[in-house]
Amino acid sequence: MIPALNAVRSLGPVLAGCAPFPVVVADGGSTDGTQALAVTAGARLVLSPRGRGAQLAAGAAAAGTGWLLFLHADTRLAAGWPQVVQAAMADPGRAGYFAFALDDPSPEARRLERRVAWRCRVLGLPYGDQGLLIARALYDRVGGYRPLALMEDVDLVRRLGRRRLAALPLPATTSAARWRQDGWRRRSARNLFCLFLWFLGVPPRFIRRIYG
Repeated sequence: MIPALNAVRSLGPVLAGCAPFPVVVADGGSTDGTQALAVTAGARLVLSPRGRGAQLAAGAAAAGTGWLLFLHADTRLAAGWPQVVQAAMADPGRAGYFAFALDDPSPEARRLERRVAWRCRVLGLPYGDQGLLIARALYDRVGGYRPLALMEDVDLVRRLGRRRLAALPLPATTSAARWRQDGWRRRSARNLFCLFLWFLGVPPRFIRRIYG
């Protein structure tokens, strides 16, 4: 299940990497050809109100499967992911997430990957760009994705709790475009500040203005 908004530049390789498995693309009103690309690639297109939380919820509702795999539109799974997913499905009481990786060769990217690994290991906080594999029954039990403007991924994994999360032994590679555009330190600091605001209870619609 992939939420998308004007993602025509990145979505193609993601969809190709998911073949031949069925994919739902929940589109939030793209105007750049994303919807046509999804249909041409054989994905099921679901139209949703804009916002990643709302789109994820809409896509999950449309998917008629016992397991759900959520991916961002700029996140590609490494070769061999079907076997890793198949093994993880032996434990429907836990949700799985992939190791964070960036498509950038710089030392800054490697440092960020190590910090994310620490965050997941110590704090139990994987983000949506690491993917999420979850049994439908568990997803429904914890209330699924809420239609939040931001932090929908943190909201869900917090409800799951650390004991119901499992690290999968495979990377999910995400575009580093935001970090390259905003600056590695600035983007990372902004993300951390948004997380801090979330834990303070600031409404996601206000955090969204800071996140950019």
